[in-house]
Amino acid sequence: MESTNSNANRRDFLKTSGLAVVGSTVAASLAAPSAVHAGGSEILKVGVIGCGSRGSGAASDAMKAEDNVRLTAMADMFPDAVQNAKRNLKVAIGDKFAVPDQHCFSGFDAYEQLLATDVDVVLLCTPPHFRPMHLKAAIAAGKHVFCEKPVAVDGPGLRSVLESVQLAKSKNLSIVSGLCWRYDLGVRETMNRILGGAIGEIVAIQENYLAGTLWLKPRQPQWTEMEYQIRNWLYYTWLSGDHIVEQHVHSLDKALWLMGDQPPATCFGLGGRQVRNDPAYGHIYDHFATCYEWPNGVKTFAYTRQMGGCKQDVDDYVLGTQGKAVVLRHEITGPQAWKYKGPKPSMYEVEHQHLFAGIRSGKIINNGEYMVNSTLMAIMGREACYTGDEITSSAVMESNVRLGPDKYEFGSIETAEVPMPGLTRFS
Repeated sequence: MESTNSNANRRDFLKTSGLAVVGSTVAASLAAPSAVHAGGSEILKVGVIGCGSRGSGAASDAMKAEDNVRLTAMADMFPDAVQNAKRNLKVAIGDKFAVPDQHCFSGFDAYEQLLATDVDVVLLCTPPHFRPMHLKAAIAAGKHVFCEKPVAVDGPGLRSVLESVQLAKSKNLSIVSGLCWRYDLGVRETMNRILGGAIGEIVAIQENYLAGTLWLKPRQPQWTEMEYQIRNWLYYTWLSGDHIVEQHVHSLDKALWLMGDQPPATCFGLGGRQVRNDPAYGHIYDHFATCYEWPNGVKTFAYTRQMGGCKQDVDDYVLGTQGKAVVLRHEITGPQAWKYKGPKPSMYEVEHQHLFAGIRSGKIINNGEYMVNSTLMAIMGREACYTGDEITSSAVMESNVRLGPDKYEFGSIETAEVPMPGLTRFS
């Protein structure tokens, strides 16, 4: 094992990435970002692509983040989603709602129509399948981006996002990720202390995302199969990546963070569809258990479940040679015992504060690499459980398997079979 060198490298990474700041310095830098005019204008115009609950929430958080922002455009696949969000946001954000009727767009090309407006910033909040396409278009259009997690559902999508990330850097455009725990003050300081050696060398990581069930929209007689699947996108791998990708990515991102933002070499796991097995729930699994291993031998044991009536636990347990940390409790036990007692602003607002401050100061933020690597981890775990095989990070990144239809139109669409380990193959 090379644990000593690997943890030193992780500490060096944190220092060079600007994250190795603790205590009041972290609180000050996150809670009170500087504000200067963006290109001579005090008002930043924001557009949201994807008007479901997450898109509406992101728009509201963005408007709360600072005074000189306005929501000026909205887009979604479905016109009713735009209208529902419009009604709710008018109440939630008051006079910061500045969306004229001609800036409300719907349809498969709604994102293109929104990007043709004069928005400065776009919030990408559609089902994950569309993220690579929308990010590519947004960066090409010269827009700064808030990019919800995950960023892709397959290898071709990951490679597309990496290309967009590099193009954004060359065009001095910001990309802030919706992996929101990276912007939580308590989590940041806990991570900094762990990576600074507070629990010694990291021996193993346990990630739990044991949660309940989510929503289901009953099929309507006028809906085509394509519309049903998009409206219930959680339950179709081509749209969501399965819940290990769509939801558990938050936990896997923290393991990645602890390992210097370098993806693991291999993964194996097991999972299935035990409770949520009605065809109405598409073809995804309802539980996954995965084991990731890095080249230095450190392992992450990760568990996620979406079932009702079961124990729930969402937290990160980090075992070291000299102690233990529980990340979301902001707590370290051992010789350097500690608990965070600093300020706790909303991480959902902090991420937008930093996005806007970076735009105004000209110091762009680009979270691109880690948001790709966290999504990569999640896809590795999904494929390991779907197939029963050991999956490598390189195999996923190099895969040419693209999930989803060749063209987007309302009508019939094939429903994939439930993956069966030992029979399903990854290629």
